[in-house]
This record gives sequence, C-alpha cells and structure tokens, in this order.
Amino acid sequence: MRNSLVLLRRAAAALAATTALMACGGGGGGEAAVAPPPIDPGAGLPPVDVSSVATADPGSALPPRWHQGAFMEIFVRSYRDSNGDGIGDLRGLIGQLDYLRDLGVSGLWLMPVMQSQDRDHGYAVSDYRAIEAQYGSLADFDELLQQAHARGIGIVIDYVFNHSAAQNPLFVQSRSGASNAYRDWYLWAGFKPGGWSIYGNDPWRGNTGNFYFAPFWDQMPDWNLRDARVVAYHHDNLRYWLNRGVDGFRFDAVGNLVENGANAWENQPENYALLRNVRTLMNGYAQRFLVCEGPSDPFGYTAACGSAFAFNQTANLIAAAKGDAAAVARVAAFPQNAPAGMSTMLSNHDSFAGQRAYDQFGGNLAQYRLAAATYLLQPGTPFIYYGEEVGMAGGGSLSGDPKLRTPMSWTGSTATAGFTSGTPYRSLSANVSGFNVAAQQADPNSLLAFYKAMLALRKAHPAIAAGSYDNVAVNGSALSFQRKLGSEHMVVVLNYGTGAGTVTVTGLAANAALRSVYPPTAADAGADAGGRASTPLDGQSVRVFSVQ
Repeated sequence: MRNSLVLLRRAAAALAATTALMACGGGGGGEAAVAPPPIDPGAGLPPVDVSSVATADPGSALPPRWHQGAFMEIFVRSYRDSNGDGIGDLRGLIGQLDYLRDLGVSGLWLMPVMQSQDRDHGYAVSDYRAIEAQYGSLADFDELLQQAHARGIGIVIDYVFNHSAAQNPLFVQSRSGASNAYRDWYLWAGFKPGGWSIYGNDPWRGNTGNFYFAPFWDQMPDWNLRDARVVAYHHDNLRYWLNRGVDGFRFDAVGNLVENGANAWENQPENYALLRNVRTLMNGYAQRFLVCEGPSDPFGYTAACGSAFAFNQTANLIAAAKGDAAAVARVAAFPQNAPAGMSTMLSNHDSFAGQRAYDQFGGNLAQYRLAAATYLLQPGTPFIYYGEEVGMAGGGSLSGDPKLRTPMSWTGSTATAGFTSGTPYRSLSANVSGFNVAAQQADPNSLLAFYKAMLALRKAHPAIAAGSYDNVAVNGSALSFQRKLGSEHMVVVLNYGTGAGTVTVTGLAANAALRSVYPPTAADAGADAGGRASTPLDGQSVRVFSVQ
C-alpha cells in the first residue's frame, strides 16, 4: 500500500494549492485537536550523541538476566495517587516500590507515561520526550528509575512506534500543506482510497484533498515508516530514554507498522525488519529488554524483537485451569513449540485479550491459583497485570477497556480503595471491599500470599526462571513437567481436576530423592530404580519438587 501512497501523495500535492487546512474533529473519547501555531518540531529534540556507546550507555544497575524474572504491568494513572487529585502518578508508584519488591517482581512495564493528547491511556503521544504532566516530571521519572534499580527492579516503558497524536507538532506541520517539509512523515492521499477496513474502521480520515491514514482513531495518525527520517527520529527517541537509564520498551501494535494495500495491512515483511533494527540498536546497551505486541503473529515478533506476548496461550491457560482436558494438553505443548523468550500473561489492559482473571473465573479462586501457577512456573517471561495478585475484578459500572483499568485496590474503601485521598478519577473495581492488598497481606492463605510463593520459587530456583522444559506429561487433567538448568533439577505437577489422584513422574535418575519445595511442609517423594516417582495430589492443586 505505501508504494501506492507515493502516487497518492503526488495527487495531494497537485491539489494542495486549492485545499484548506484540514480540521480533525474529536473522536474515540478524546478532545478535538486544536492546532497550535506552527513551530519547529525539532525544537528541543537534537539528535542524541551516540559517537561512543561507552559514554551514551549509562550501563545497568540490575543483576544479570533480571528480565527472566516476572514483570508487573502498571497503568500509572490507576496505580497510586500521591497528591490527592484523584489521578495516579509517578510519586505514587515510587511509594509502592517496596510492595512490588516484596511481591517478587523483577521488572515493571509502564503503560505510556509520555505526554499525550488523550490524557488517559496515553497512546496518542504528543511529545515523545516529555512526561505526562498529570504523572509528574522528568525529575520524578529519574527518581523512579533510581529507586527501582536500588531494589533490583527494571523499568520498561511503552513506546508507540506506529502512530502519534494529531496534536503532535510533527503532524501539525505535516497537515499544514503538501509542500511542508514534514508532509511525508505521515501518510496522505489526495482522494479517499476505497476498499479499506481495519478492525472494522475505514482508516482514511479527513476531507477532499487531505486524507490521512489513521486506523485506530482519527486523532492517532500513522507515521510513514518507509521514510528514513522518521525511523531516525524514533531511534533518537529510543536513545534518549535508554541513555536516561530506562531498561527497555514494550512496543505497541507492531503488526500495523507498514501497509502494502487494502488487503495487506498486517504483519508485512517491513515490520519485522524495522523491529530487528530496533533490537540491534538496543543491543548496543547493557541488559536492555524489548517485548512487542503482535497478537496475530507472536512467534514471528518474538524472533524480531527478542520477546512478544503469547496471546495464543492466554485462553488455553484460562480453560485449562477450569478443567478442560484438551486445553491442558495445549498448555503443556505450547512451550515445546514456541520460540524461547516469549512473554506470557492471563490478561492485560486491552479487552480483546480478555476480561480480568477474577471475572473470567467467576470468582473461583482454586482455578485462579492454578492458572497463576501454570504461567509463573512454565517457561517464558510472565507479566502480571496490576491488581491480578489480589484478585481485582473489573469496574462494575464500566465497559470496554476502562473496565479493566480501574484504580488499584489497596484497601477495602468503597469510596477511594486507598488509591487517593481525593476522589478517584474513575469508578473502582466491583469487588474492592473484599479483594484488596490490606485484606490479604496478613493472610497466609490469601491469593496475594500464593502469588508471593510462586514468585519466590522463580527467584530461588533459576531452573524455573530460565531452565529447560523436559519430560512433559499429560494424564487427563494432570500435567507434569521438569525444569533443568546446570545442576538444578525441578519437577512441577499440577492437577486441574477437582478430584484427588496420584501422578507418576518419569525420566528421573534411579532412586532420586524429590524434596518438596511447594508446599514446603508437604511430604517428599522418591524415585524407584526405573526413575519413576509417584505423588498423591489433591484436586486443583500444585506441587513443586527439587530433585536431589
């Protein structure tokens, strides 16, 4: 498609003399774009000096392989408010770093924190080198990095490579006329191309002589990533944050970077090349992590980025925990077929990925624990969605994505959830009174305690975080597998059924001893001369052994 866009841009140039400045109306919940006076879009954004990586890269204060631990995905706007305005902020997050360390996470993925037009989800970026004012300042962000690193926690931030805000100065320049120097930084057509539908939307916005390409929202125009200047601009932005000490990025909507026609708009070959170049750039920095969102090709984007979210495993995890034997088999096989480095989850901030785990399980905590144990103990980099660890439900009075992005339930207050001293900007989770941090912190049988136990296993046993995946066996609703790294050998057994049973593990050394590490007070087991060990297993339970 973007080859044909060259011709379309020429048509736009021919019409430019008779075309008025395009007006972009509001939509999708955002405010109408109001064009500021023309400015130099490069003002204050000089190219980053990368003449020497040794001076550009501040290095890493994190332990080796930190990103093989578990991450927490955090929506800063909904996490903790420090100043009583009802909106979460960076200082509020800083105040909860001890909680996150004690939980056992090694990294945080922050949904967009850059200055945005939408002033909510943040994916309409108006300034790629500024912090959203409601969240704080660059000084606050620098302190967050320092404080997180001091606790062994890495910070990964969302980066929107596909599109910007309509109020971004570069788009304001681009839309001012066909002769503008920044015109080709975005995608324009002099007439409206037909036959297009992306996620049910016509991606061509605007009016006669000035149609621009914006599939997700008319206030989020796509960059022209065939233009080397645009790619260089984004690379400089990435260096800006990497040189500041950021530990990596989550790239949004990577399946939509380049289009080659109305029937070739997703997962085009150019996308993978662009991301491989980003990964190459990041390889010049110490211990940086990149994870990409490409729901329709997780394996391909893992190869390009180093990691991508395993959207094709999430539904299996939920169904297996509910006792679906076919789903148990799919869950067991997934790591055997997936490329190394995939990132796993139960849900996230997007409704297309599913509702919050509590809602998917209808409040069944036994199933909830099984799903959590599975993805926290199998291979992959697990991403916990904020509040998942205490069983937060969606917002009862909300729908769509906002339902999944309610303020964090710190206490059982049905007025504030302990999130703010003021009035929360959004309705709270439906189950805030019973499922919150304060109610669970002192309870050894709580969901929060279970998450802490599973994360403690990952930290204490490198084989669980980064080992091989061997001797996988499914017997009805039971799954067993072994994780090995160096001299460490672990066995994991899960019973997704409601009835008790006995599971036999094979492939062990003759007469090997199996020490129970979860639950720590449960009985040990031992292998016979043929390397087989049997262990009783309660319904809907998990056992973890260390092979001696």
